[in-house]
Amino acid sequence: MPVTSTADALFHAADAALRTLFVKPHASQACPTVPEHHDDGALSAEDKHLAGALMRVNHVGEVCAQALYTAQALAARWPGPGGRQPDEALARRLERAGREETDHLAWTRARLDDLGARPSLLNPLWYAAAFGLGLAAGALGRGPSLGFVVETEHQVEAHLASHMDRLPLHDHASRAIVAQMKDDEARHARDAVQAGAVELPAPVRGAMRAMAKVMTTVAHRI
Repeated sequence: MPVTSTADALFHAADAALRTLFVKPHASQACPTVPEHHDDGALSAEDKHLAGALMRVNHVGEVCAQALYTAQALAARWPGPGGRQPDEALARRLERAGREETDHLAWTRARLDDLGARPSLLNPLWYAAAFGLGLAAGALGRGPSLGFVVETEHQVEAHLASHMDRLPLHDHASRAIVAQMKDDEARHARDAVQAGAVELPAPVRGAMRAMAKVMTTVAHRI
């Protein structure tokens, strides 16, 4: 449904938050697991515990992705400093990427259920923090907002690559999900570059990495 006013945009953002945090997500594409290898009976209790912790971190990342894209789209629809006009095309691009990330949200949540693991208890906090960052990035305009997308996706891609090294080798289901997510994040970064992203300053990139480290460390356990 097209967003036609500030009230519509705010309603859409609130609806997205409630759906992300409290409604079971549904993917538009089938989960990229290999049926003949989807045998969790081969996993030890220790393997399941590790895989569950890693997939919980990945699920938190997708909760944050929903918040970031929703907030950046909201900011794109507001007038900016110096008479900058709302950028509806950018808002729709960000919302489209967010919808694609919904598949990742659904896949990681389903995998948590399969492993008998729970989502992070702090998901509302993670969402709120990411939403604030997304608003701040979006308020800077098209180039920096897309640059924020690029840096975020590059960091997520590296993070997922590290999980491929840490997941149990015979956890084929989790590894298939993470591999597909990694490919999708790389594509989102490339798309943002082509759409006019500008590189963020090194201190900003470093601060983003530090915040991500805090989130992944805490979410691994809570």
